[in-house]
Amino acid sequence: MITEQFVTTSVTPLDNLDTLSPYEVAKLHDASQGGLYKLFRQCSLAVLNCGSELDSTKMVLEKYRNFDIKISQKHRGVQLDLINAPASAFVDGEIITGIREHLFSVLRDLLYVGDELDKCCTGLDNSEMISNMVFHILRHAETIRPHVKPNLVVCWGGHSINRHEYEYTKKVGYELGLRALDICTGCGPGAMKGPMKGATIAHAKQRIEDGRYVGISEPGIIAAESPNPIVNELIIMPDIEKRLEAFVRLGHGIIVFPGGAGTAEEILYILGLLLHERNSNIPFPLIFTGPEGSEEYFETVDRFIRATLGDEAASRYEIIIDDAHAVAMQMREGLETVTQYRKATSESFHFNWQLHIPTEFQAPFEPTHENMAQLHLNQELSSFELAANLRCALSGIVAGNVKEPGIRAIEENGPFEIEGEPALMKELDCLLTSFVEQRRMKINYQEYTPCYRIKSEEESVA
Repeated sequence: MITEQFVTTSVTPLDNLDTLSPYEVAKLHDASQGGLYKLFRQCSLAVLNCGSELDSTKMVLEKYRNFDIKISQKHRGVQLDLINAPASAFVDGEIITGIREHLFSVLRDLLYVGDELDKCCTGLDNSEMISNMVFHILRHAETIRPHVKPNLVVCWGGHSINRHEYEYTKKVGYELGLRALDICTGCGPGAMKGPMKGATIAHAKQRIEDGRYVGISEPGIIAAESPNPIVNELIIMPDIEKRLEAFVRLGHGIIVFPGGAGTAEEILYILGLLLHERNSNIPFPLIFTGPEGSEEYFETVDRFIRATLGDEAASRYEIIIDDAHAVAMQMREGLETVTQYRKATSESFHFNWQLHIPTEFQAPFEPTHENMAQLHLNQELSSFELAANLRCALSGIVAGNVKEPGIRAIEENGPFEIEGEPALMKELDCLLTSFVEQRRMKINYQEYTPCYRIKSEEESVA
């Protein structure tokens, strides 16, 4: 049944989920109607809402408040019954193939894999358990590809970049694709879509038929950043921390385009890891790049990093402005170094087990008012510990901007308060103010109202 905006229908999978037993289907049905129902519905709606320019989970859920999804059994397999789904996900009454694949990726990662994780990592300490959970999820999604020379480039950047910057991300993706490199992003629009789009054209020119466009998301962000149509491998990690770990375990190098608070969070995450003494000798190419006109963004970010984490952190990345060819050449050279290092140390090509990720970067951070106010932000901390805490602060700002629980908390209790050493708070305030002035916080706003307030420890004493 099709209406102008909504479709009610049923879909079945095309992959191995079509071979589930009646017992497994019954377990999935029970899980979908229990504590995971809200997440399952929200993530499924995000996939069906592909291409949306709404970047607020709350707005998406309100627009499609009558949407529902149910699991049922069909010919001894699994079937998804969609009720009042977005009509944009269908063509002539048939669901778009890529969206269909993504819909069952949601089922796989939230319900099926979630049940398997309960028994996959017994006997390990907490940090090892988390890394093995990340590996297990990626392997079950068939994202782990052994014996393939390192060629997966992670691209980070904002979902609300302007058209000029978006076109540049396509140019970089094109140059990477010409060199047979695959792309991994956060799966959404903007700087997450552009590199994939450029790479598809280059892969077609090189007659590469198995190009990979890997999108890694998590339940809290996916509704605000619906998967773009180019993603052909969608993975939904349980939380932002496991999402970030999946990026750095799976990817072989990182390119960062202009972005906002979420991109700054990602930058702090990778720099914090690379600053840890156990990771000091591990090669990990990291390039910041944008077109002419984006210099201010990178100058602001570079200044913040040098002022807070020091010149050692700045030495771990290179800034290249308006030269897509140079970015691709530099990344290819970096990946050659990665390949030689992994051969010399007997490390796998497909998963970076040697990279040490401290528990400070793995423990899920819940951005409540209390937790945001209690963050320890002082330059007496080691550089990687400070990076971890600053990442949490920015993660909270992302939640307040686009995630439903964060938006609701701000509406009820006012802005998050972030407190710390005065000099550090001044630098953080300058960074965030710059993001606001450059309109990098959200896609849809005329005048941005900050979801945070920066306080110094001196203010608290006074």
